[in-house]
Amino acid sequence: MTLISFVVPAFRVQGYLRECLDSILGQPETDIEVIAVDDCSPDASGDIIDEYAARDQRVRSVRLSENVGLGPARNIGLDRAVGEYVWFLDGDDWLAPECLTEVAERLRVTRPDVLLVDHVRTHWNDTATRSAMAEVFPESPGPGTFRLRERPQAMHLLHTAWNRLVRREFLADLGLRFAPGWYEDVSFSYPVLMAAHRIGVLDRVCVNYRQRRAGAITRTRGDRHFEVFPQWHRVFHLMDSWGSATEALRPAVFERMIWHYLTVLGNGQRIAPELREAFFAQITADYERWLPAGGYPVPDGVEGIKHKLVASGRWRTFSALRAASRARDAARRQARTARRKVGPVARRGARLTRDGLLREYYRAELRRPVDPTLAVYAAYWYRGYSCNPAAIYEDARRLAPGVRGVWVVRRDRVDSVPAGVEYVVAGTPAYYRVLARARWLVNNVNFPDFVRKRPEQVHLQTHHGTPVKVMGLDQQRYPIGAGRMDFAGLLRRVDRWDYSVSANSFSTQMWDRAYPATYTTLEVGYPRNDRLVTASPDEVRRLRAEFGLDPDEQVVLYAPTHREHLPGYRPPFDPDRFVQALGESGRLLMRSHYFHDRDRRPGRPRDWERVRDVSGHQRVEDLYLVADVLVTDYSSAMFDYAVLDRPIVLYTPDWEAYRLARGVYFDVTAEPPGAVASTFADLLDLFRADGVRSDAATKAREHFRARFCTLDDGRAAERVVRQVFLGEPGERSTRC
Repeated sequence: MTLISFVVPAFRVQGYLRECLDSILGQPETDIEVIAVDDCSPDASGDIIDEYAARDQRVRSVRLSENVGLGPARNIGLDRAVGEYVWFLDGDDWLAPECLTEVAERLRVTRPDVLLVDHVRTHWNDTATRSAMAEVFPESPGPGTFRLRERPQAMHLLHTAWNRLVRREFLADLGLRFAPGWYEDVSFSYPVLMAAHRIGVLDRVCVNYRQRRAGAITRTRGDRHFEVFPQWHRVFHLMDSWGSATEALRPAVFERMIWHYLTVLGNGQRIAPELREAFFAQITADYERWLPAGGYPVPDGVEGIKHKLVASGRWRTFSALRAASRARDAARRQARTARRKVGPVARRGARLTRDGLLREYYRAELRRPVDPTLAVYAAYWYRGYSCNPAAIYEDARRLAPGVRGVWVVRRDRVDSVPAGVEYVVAGTPAYYRVLARARWLVNNVNFPDFVRKRPEQVHLQTHHGTPVKVMGLDQQRYPIGAGRMDFAGLLRRVDRWDYSVSANSFSTQMWDRAYPATYTTLEVGYPRNDRLVTASPDEVRRLRAEFGLDPDEQVVLYAPTHREHLPGYRPPFDPDRFVQALGESGRLLMRSHYFHDRDRRPGRPRDWERVRDVSGHQRVEDLYLVADVLVTDYSSAMFDYAVLDRPIVLYTPDWEAYRLARGVYFDVTAEPPGAVASTFADLLDLFRADGVRSDAATKAREHFRARFCTLDDGRAAERVVRQVFLGEPGERSTRC
């Protein structure tokens, strides 16, 4: 028999599900199965589950035709489980490395009905908060087992399904199932403990309980939080049916119920102000209904006062005391902030510099009406006219001619703006004016921190690549690559987004976790790649002629990415030796990352006629179209170029160092878009032997394109314009 069956329900967890499944399947203990249940998730969760099931026989995919909710989805997984123990792990949480070794050993030695394990709350800012395990069990409970009446303090551990493993036969004999609705853990976790004859505790952190910034029910206001009451009613109805077997536990269970109700009520992110009085009244009703005949252990201090106010139904007093407590806490925070401030409070008069005056002008413009016809475009920190914003701008001119598009560019990039394109120079009064009054703000990076998005404005974040390296909040785990990034500031900028463009399902999954906020995802393909799809052979011939490239020459584009952790680093690459390996008909175009545009001083190859530095060329799509082969490393260029279905070579001389220092979302050397060379000598050999076009390389490219390029049909920009500028509904998803 399999030792542990993991049941992993999945609903809107596409950004986290891979980490969850990897944390299970990567454990040293392999006597497991994973039953992953796609609860008709509207995102790519089901596709991710199928992907894992296809490559690991321990994973079983269950896809539901309608959304049933977390509790019923767990039941469906439980019905398919064959393991001796069942572990219900949520799809956005993950296991600690190697924890399963100790868990499995404890299960095999002690054979408990229930094994409780420790966890930490892992927050968006990469900090962790310990659970109450140390307070509940100040001394290690050891490997022995016990009944709940012997150690009722075990009920003070968090009442979730994922911090306990339950013997499957015990659960079947008990006939216990998850109830539908929110707070479904309550009517499962407490009865399981009360009925168990052998409870074990493993005081080792096994679960990382993700504290999501957006999307969790604990951060969702609404009347569904009233569903906590029927869940607790089920607990007491079960106790009534069990009779004297659990009567001694009733006072402790009652105390937990009131504690839980007050916790939900006290969370301002759950109960809206207009619902608080009704919620309190229901607490009082349940207090009167379920109060044990002999009373219960009332907490000391402030918590005890809350219990007494509930017992007497004194909502106004309860509300007033809560308001006073919150005001006192706010005053303390303000006092701490005031003590930290250094220097004069009034800074406006001391900063009447040109920038200060322009910011004042910007604030004044914010008070003027938004221009309903104005759209502002920018790319790469105002480096010019390019990328996804340029493609969207061009389609907006065609499809929404009533929208006036204005570009923001640096003063030294004005010459790069095509004729007929209106622009403003960054830092000028016109720049501040259009930012304050534009209806649409379109960028492939973030606008500066001072920009305030007004309620009438729409912020469209287009991004500028499919991520290989980790991005956003995920960089917190890789401090070398992150440098001095201000993650709190990053989230303030992300909160301005209304729309986020995604090139493929994989990007959508990664943006969900890297940039958690409430924007709408437009999974439509990349607008900048439309041209790669629609370019005619005549356009390609014209471009090659403009670059001075003969039709019969083999043109290779070399485009390495930037290494944030190694400023100025360039992979070992000798252009002279490379063109010699290409043969007489070979030409090399070299393009450095745009981060290097201020310090670009390439060494001049001896054979300059066959090697050209094209780093200054504004439209990278031109370079893709004229190139027969792309050589890159970890750059998003591989995803764009793959749209052309031409050979790609990954040159990865520092893969291990890059992966460890910068962090990556997947192993591009294991799932490449073509041939892979880890040394320069290997790279030369690939071209000498024409390995770039081998059957293996072609098959790898086909697989890569199927995963990342299916949305690039030449209409991505049109889809964005129709939805964002014209207000038309997006194309319907085929998912339920």
